[in-house]
Amino acid sequence: MFHSRAERRLIGIGDRLRSLREEEAICREQLLHVASEADDARIRALVSDSPADRHEHRGARRAAETLAERHRRVLVKIGELEARQDELLDELADRRN
Repeated sequence: MFHSRAERRLIGIGDRLRSLREEEAICREQLLHVASEADDARIRALVSDSPADRHEHRGARRAAETLAERHRRVLVKIGELEARQDELLDELADRRN
């Protein structure tokens, strides 16, 4: 079957979007868990005021920040691909009219 260049690009973008949306859902779920752990570690560090608990809190906070940044990058990429997909769909619609 013959596909125009724009149609082939749309297929590729659709595949990539599916993959990124799955990754985003996983990141979101992990972020909720890691952020909750970081909050628990923060409370333990405040209550105990021990160096070990403060160290654990810093590590948990860094892990949550790293995951939040990864999640943000995935959302940005999804937005970019959706914009490109819209451009290609407009291009195809213009060609057919």
